[in-house]
Amino acid sequence: MLRSPKLLRTEALAGLVVGLALIPEAIAFSIIAGVDPRVGLFASFTMAVAISFLGGRPAMISAATGAIALVIAPVVREYGYDYLIATVLLGGLIQIALGAAGVARLMRYIPRSVMVGFVNALAILIFSSQITHLVDVPWLVYPLTAAGVAMIVLFPRVNTVIPAPLVAIAVLTVLVVAGGLSVPTVGDEGALPDSLPSWFIPDVPFTMETLRIIAPYALGMALVGLLESLLTAQLVDDITDTRSDKTRESLGQGAANVITGFFGGMGGCAMIGQTMINVKISGARTRVSTFLAGVFLLILVVGLGDVVAMIPMAALVAVMIMVSVGTFDWHSIQPSTLRRMPKSETTVMLTTVAFTVATHNLAIGVVVGVLVAMTLFARRVASLTQLHREVITVDGVATAHYRVTGELFFASSNDLYAQFDYAADPEQVVIDLTESHIWDASTVAALDAVTTKYERHGTEVRIVGLNQPSADRHERLTGTLASH
Repeated sequence: MLRSPKLLRTEALAGLVVGLALIPEAIAFSIIAGVDPRVGLFASFTMAVAISFLGGRPAMISAATGAIALVIAPVVREYGYDYLIATVLLGGLIQIALGAAGVARLMRYIPRSVMVGFVNALAILIFSSQITHLVDVPWLVYPLTAAGVAMIVLFPRVNTVIPAPLVAIAVLTVLVVAGGLSVPTVGDEGALPDSLPSWFIPDVPFTMETLRIIAPYALGMALVGLLESLLTAQLVDDITDTRSDKTRESLGQGAANVITGFFGGMGGCAMIGQTMINVKISGARTRVSTFLAGVFLLILVVGLGDVVAMIPMAALVAVMIMVSVGTFDWHSIQPSTLRRMPKSETTVMLTTVAFTVATHNLAIGVVVGVLVAMTLFARRVASLTQLHREVITVDGVATAHYRVTGELFFASSNDLYAQFDYAADPEQVVIDLTESHIWDASTVAALDAVTTKYERHGTEVRIVGLNQPSADRHERLTGTLASH
């Protein structure tokens, strides 16, 4: 990298653009979390720099995010800043533990419909969090916000190198300052940093009561942060046609959050939007761009803090509105998509959105969405299991031949017992499982129950056609599952 000036220039410019674009979002996410802007800015700096060394996905940007801000906001509101930092530290440790336990491998079990619901819910929550900045404010806030949205939408048609949100912020700031307009500014929200971040130890009691308070929020932060980070890493893998170490990424996210907490930051995770700016628009591919994004961010906010304080809140509201619009998967709710998509998939997506928005907890929404997806999948697969009966007579001896097709597991085998004609069948019965597979103990128990009931009628039962895994499972469990 250092031997190629062209590649280094690409990485450096990408880092500068991302660093500039991080400023308004870091401030806005700080406000969502209910902390001073410096807390989000320091978090974005430490997260970006730390993950550039520790992460498993090169060129991915981690910083303070809306997802984490939404999870930790109640801690700040109810218990204060020190409890927030304790939550961030515990959340980072949980992420390290989950990473060491191989949680990254569980990503394969998250359906696409849950991912879409996750993204849509995040967009809705980010948008709804801006409403407080549009209530009981001077009327000038509304045209300024509208103007900011218009600039963010239209400016990319003129120039795609400079981030449109920064253009909107710069123009609105100049307009407010030059016109002497009296509207809420970033400076009204809290002091900006005028020095480098310093070591910070939260002043909280080291007791079980403290753990009881912060543990639920720390767990939510850990799960949401890992989920968003691993989803973003997978997206970058697809764009760059490369593979990344998801376990290392999980461990790196946890370590970066611990470092961020000890420097007084609000924690964070991977940022889908900024990562796309870095990888897709700017063409970055290495850790250099991630590192420089954090460095440039710190230089800008520490060196230009007085200027940043004059930014009108209307500009940040416009930025966050467009972030939510850009985050939402509009394709997922188009009539043509809904017509093609199976109802079960749409149900999972809407359930994920509903629970996430209702609880303001992205982790709960994802867990509920996965459970609903699993239930609907089991129901759908179970409905495909069928039983076909045929009575065959050879040399005057009648045999009832049952052919079972489909997958046999708890959802399908529980109905198996009632589908045999015990009273009408002849003295010999064959259950042919050639076109099926035994997946669990519930199926073996169901087959045992069928055999037992036939024996009460004096009927001989033979089970044939088992593939090797099914035969091994049946042989190991049959006769051992009766209730006592």
